[in-house]
Amino acid sequence: MARKSDYLTIGQAASRCGVAASTLRFYEQRGLIRSIRNAGNQRRYHRSMLRRISVIRVAQRLGLTLAEIEDALARLPDGRTPTRRDWERLSRLWRRRLDDRIAQLENLREKLASCIGCGCLSLKSCALYNTGDRAAGRGSGPRYLLGDSPEPEPEPEPE
Repeated sequence: MARKSDYLTIGQAASRCGVAASTLRFYEQRGLIRSIRNAGNQRRYHRSMLRRISVIRVAQRLGLTLAEIEDALARLPDGRTPTRRDWERLSRLWRRRLDDRIAQLENLREKLASCIGCGCLSLKSCALYNTGDRAAGRGSGPRYLLGDSPEPEPEPEPE
């Protein structure tokens, strides 16, 4: 049987996790966390929810979408506090996504550093130059910063 001290008010849980109370209500509305209600109909969060809230925050900061987080958390056991093994399974679900994100960030760091730092001011030698908007055929967004390689300039036609 859970003791009264095992539960936190919404303000206590929010403060412990560094989020606003409205964030906890939003997470609860989305089904990411749950609470019980006391006799006065006030939310009470079991202390085990602190880990879940913290995982949600970290996952969001790493760029995971709420849909990805929801999908992963839905795989955790219902009715009991997740074990270390449960959390390790969740971690494996996100590993490839996080590795891809790390590679994207490293690529962006390298390209931005060389682009901003080179000072070439030459559209002919700049790796990000996009003659005639050729990169548009590859999709939206900054294609070269997202990892596409610029195509070499076409050779001029002989006269």
